[in-house]
Amino acid sequence: MKQVVLKVDVDTYHGTLHGVPALLDLFARFDVKATFLFSVGPDNTGRAIRRIFRKGFLQKVGRTSVVSHYGVSTLMNGVLKPGPHIGKRAGHIMRQVASAGHEVGIHCYDHVRWQDFVAARDADWTRREMEKALASFKQALRTSPETIGAAGWQLNSHVIGFEEQMGFEYASDVRGRQPFLPMMGGKRSSCVQLPTTLPTLDEIIGSDGIDSLNCWKSILEKSRDSLPNGHVYTLHAELEGMKLMPAMEKLLEQWRLSGFECVTLRQLYASLDKSSLPECEIEMGELEGRSGLLALQAA
Repeated sequence: MKQVVLKVDVDTYHGTLHGVPALLDLFARFDVKATFLFSVGPDNTGRAIRRIFRKGFLQKVGRTSVVSHYGVSTLMNGVLKPGPHIGKRAGHIMRQVASAGHEVGIHCYDHVRWQDFVAARDADWTRREMEKALASFKQALRTSPETIGAAGWQLNSHVIGFEEQMGFEYASDVRGRQPFLPMMGGKRSSCVQLPTTLPTLDEIIGSDGIDSLNCWKSILEKSRDSLPNGHVYTLHAELEGMKLMPAMEKLLEQWRLSGFECVTLRQLYASLDKSSLPECEIEMGELEGRSGLLALQAA
């Protein structure tokens, strides 16, 4: 199927203010719709410095020039200055996304807190974080979220159950190859997983001669690997919505010329035969170009 879901992860206050409006303009020019997943609580990006001892973290920072993409101000949030509350200060931007007809959903409450701690936390901690995210989302967007996707592809076995309890029909929390019904830690959920199937730009830039100018070629080639339900591509407001905008524009142009249709997670979910979806285990593992462990669809 020549179809690509555009899933936009919005991680920071700066990305919400500047990257999101730029992507709205770009998508309008190409007449495509996307799924935007918002971080809706405090932007504590600076606290990610804790990851300095994580395997592969310094290598990734060196390859992708984190400072140039995120800016010094963002990297001080939560460390040298209080982290701005994204939902309260940038809710008007989020509402513009919904008004433009794009799908809107939850990424997390506090991106760094979720990404760094959820894998080892219990049910109570997990429920509190998800409930805070839900409340802040509703307050900021004045509507309910349509879907959810875990920050940094980080989760625990409690997450899939709470997603079902919160009424989500589908989520995009993991990396994988096809839609499935998730199992994790002995728990099952009817909330369908729509995994990211393509690499992200920050995972490939700086390797094998790939740079910010030609990175789109690698994504285009990988998207030509046929999958029964097409591909899910995760982009970031802080990257494709800002300094890597030329690469995103080129990618949209080439997808159009190659006959691909860009769709939302909702459209992908609606196209599925729910009765034939496989049950698959979610496991934590490594992925080339990304530091630490993340949630993967088991083989």
